[in-house]
Amino acid sequence: MGRIFEVRKHAMFARWNRMAKQFTRVAKDIAIAVHSGGPDPAANPTLRRILQNARAVNMPKDKTEAAIRRASGKEAANYLEILYEGYAPHGVALLVETATDNPTRTVASLRNIFTKGNGNLGNTGSVSFLFKKMGVFRLDPTHVKDQDELELDLIDYGLEEMGESTGEKGDAQLVIRCAFNDFGRLQEALETRGIAPLSAEHEYICSVPVELPEEQAAEVLALIDKLDQDDDVQKVFHTLA
Repeated sequence: MGRIFEVRKHAMFARWNRMAKQFTRVAKDIAIAVHSGGPDPAANPTLRRILQNARAVNMPKDKTEAAIRRASGKEAANYLEILYEGYAPHGVALLVETATDNPTRTVASLRNIFTKGNGNLGNTGSVSFLFKKMGVFRLDPTHVKDQDELELDLIDYGLEEMGESTGEKGDAQLVIRCAFNDFGRLQEALETRGIAPLSAEHEYICSVPVELPEEQAAEVLALIDKLDQDDDVQKVFHTLA
């Protein structure tokens, strides 16, 4: 087990804006999970996972409970999850995950951001072949007694990669990845072993990272930041190394 490769992380915007955006994303995830599997976390593993992620971004319990109540109401928004594809400047591919109640508004907004950022919003399939959808769990290494033993144990549940990384604040993390189809099995295996992940979600992992000098990379990151700040955008994945 070594240090796991991850594409470059970037500072998005001011801390309070970032936190507000994170809460909005989690609230939408809760709405989608409740709509598909019900409001009881014990019977809805997707909702249970999202609540774990909510704690990871310090979302207050009263806010998550309010989000569940709203999602259970008759007038709850019905969000569609749509994946958009495109290119940033200098050949960097982007996948933009959205949760929207108005796709017409969303695509118009994204096209405007791409155009102003010297990028191009592409067609379905234009860049997705450069990514692999995987389940990604981030663990606190101090909560794992024997990392080598855990790695061997989890192979039977779909583990493909395991390695060390760092969080946004520079904290040590243990990252494990599996094919997305094995997400539920690996999540259940961790729960059975009493290991609560810091976060558990899917990510699109790029297969061909693009190396750029800092000046060009800054152009790409500026476009990613603009996309990240759009109200309908949940996540942005890219191939910038």
